[in-house]
Amino acid sequence: MNDKIQVGIVGYGNIGRGVEKAVLAAPDMELRAVFTRRSVGELKIACGNADVLALDSAEELADEIDVMLLCGGSATDLPEQGPRFAARFNIVDSYDNHAKIPEYMAAIDAVAKETTAIISSGWDPGLFSMMRLLFGSTLPDGMCYTFWGRGVSQGHSDAIRRVEGVKNAVQYTIPMEAAIDAVRSGARPELETRQKHLRECFVVALPGADKKRIEESIKMMPHYFADYDTIVNFISDEELDADHRGMPHGGTVLHSGRTGLNEHVAEFSLKLGSNPEFTGSVMAAYARAAYRMSREGLFGAKTVFDVPLVFLSDKDRQTLIKEML
Repeated sequence: MNDKIQVGIVGYGNIGRGVEKAVLAAPDMELRAVFTRRSVGELKIACGNADVLALDSAEELADEIDVMLLCGGSATDLPEQGPRFAARFNIVDSYDNHAKIPEYMAAIDAVAKETTAIISSGWDPGLFSMMRLLFGSTLPDGMCYTFWGRGVSQGHSDAIRRVEGVKNAVQYTIPMEAAIDAVRSGARPELETRQKHLRECFVVALPGADKKRIEESIKMMPHYFADYDTIVNFISDEELDADHRGMPHGGTVLHSGRTGLNEHVAEFSLKLGSNPEFTGSVMAAYARAAYRMSREGLFGAKTVFDVPLVFLSDKDRQTLIKEML
């Protein structure tokens, strides 16, 4: 009898492939199937033992999959797939539309009556959320700051690619070192959006496109670039392929606080070689937690705030206490 946690993956994009690598590396997990909207016969996955199945057939394996990891996008995929799968499966996702998390969580909770659904389990939201809670709780007389980058923002890159005349593009979010230094000094500065991050774009324009108009369209784009200082660089296809193929990212949570007459600064940072692979590793750890919580009857929609840390590790509690406490 196979006692490994049976995992399903919905979606085989960047995050889906990252999740697959994490599951294959986990000693207590096994990839049962990848579910896709693509042609099943054309999709090749790294794991030779797992099935590739049509997304519409997923419910047929409800009794064989312990946890389903949802790897679609937050804009359109997860709002539909989250409630659908939470009704039948234990799930984990990395839903990252911060403003709509309460609304999304309510939709999941309404259907997860006999399943455990851990949402927003990437690194922000996710690990960074935990740090904001931890630092804010231990230093309540203080201010918390989050800086992202330097790294590729997939959403902002996609927004540039939708500008008329753009063939391809990559956008980097770059934290302002002066702002970070001010926070680290304990000064607790009031920072506007423009003071915290710079956005740098590398754009391949279509032949004959008006580059000046493209640059203006990018810099004036509301919600993406209008509130930031933005640099637009036009490069060739070859340069984009040679210098900007990776998906690095990361960031820092800083909390400056006071106890009595003493100032303190707490800091947590990530420097990621691959944003989707790290996100996939986080999701795999929370898949383990979802499985354990479901076995204890802890059903409903959950966040990283609700998950005991011991449930994330493949080691038992006594080993963790001995080795890590």
